[in-house]
Amino acid sequence: MAGLKEQPLQIRWENRTQRPLLALAVAFAVAYAVPIAAPGVPGGVKSACSAVEQAVWATFAADYLVRLVLSRQRLHFVRHHWLDLLAVLLPLLRPLKLLRLVSALVLVGRRARMATQIKLTTYVGGSVVGLLVFGSLAVLEVERNAPDGNIKTLDDALWWSFTTMTTVGYGDHSPTTGLGRLLAVGLMISGIAVLGVVTANIAAWFISRFEQDDAEERRQTEAILALTDEVKALRAQVASLSDASDGRGAAPVPGPSAPPAAEEPVSSPRS
Repeated sequence: MAGLKEQPLQIRWENRTQRPLLALAVAFAVAYAVPIAAPGVPGGVKSACSAVEQAVWATFAADYLVRLVLSRQRLHFVRHHWLDLLAVLLPLLRPLKLLRLVSALVLVGRRARMATQIKLTTYVGGSVVGLLVFGSLAVLEVERNAPDGNIKTLDDALWWSFTTMTTVGYGDHSPTTGLGRLLAVGLMISGIAVLGVVTANIAAWFISRFEQDDAEERRQTEAILALTDEVKALRAQVASLSDASDGRGAAPVPGPSAPPAAEEPVSSPRS
């Protein structure tokens, strides 16, 4: 019973912080992208972007701790929100710094409360855009200063990400560093997964439409059959009434009755 009393408070907290966390995720994305897309910005701008990243990430970590405190069954909370915990802890390691943006998207997506179909569509669309843009930024950050690198501009990085996600792979641009190739592998796998989800979602939509049309057609067919049976029953009832009327025949119409004959007087015997 105590756990049930604590649950509404946790849900209220999640509902109230959903939009602010989304706004913070957008700010985090902008702060992450500016120093990479415009490397020539002043040092003060880079410092401000780094401060925004740290502040937003601290907010995400604090949000996780608050939700953990509000849950009475904390072990159960940790087991069922292990992905949130990994998204908060892993990017704190310097070699995994590039995972921060992906982790921010995961944290915001896990908090989204919407209809299933809308959530799936939002996930797919957001995943495509996020992987395309931020995969480009990540590989550009790694490959820009590589001696043999051929991804030097944001245009090249976007083109490489698009061809990699769609598994086309023209080969005109490719990463040369170990970390860049690791990012390429992750983008390839993610692209295949996203394309599979898109295909499955489109197929499921068509199947649902066909099932709705078939159900409507079945309902109409059943209604027509029921109406046909009722008409047949009415015809049979009319026919039976008509046959019964013909079997009895027409009833004779009584005419005027003749007056009774006068009775002859009975003669008495003569004496």
